[in-house]
Amino acid sequence: MLTAVTAVQGSAGYVAIERVTGMLHGKSGSFVFQHSGSVARGAQQLSIMVVPDSGTGELAGIAGTFRIQIIEGKHFYEFEYEL
Repeated sequence: MLTAVTAVQGSAGYVAIERVTGMLHGKSGSFVFQHSGSVARGAQQLSIMVVPDSGTGELAGIAGTFRIQIIEGKHFYEFEYEL
């Protein structure tokens, strides 16, 4: 993960690469997420997507996006994908 914080309070950015290994609906393998996020004076923007052609094993060919919502301090996750 790489981050950049600016001189303006509440503004920053980050990029990251994350390998996920495990089982998804009974299929095993791995794939890679690519993160890109920014905060502009407190307003957040986040994009997390599966890197094309990064799937291995039974997850080969996976594509999709991952969303994180923060509601009242709690994190909720949604992964929309196609295999």
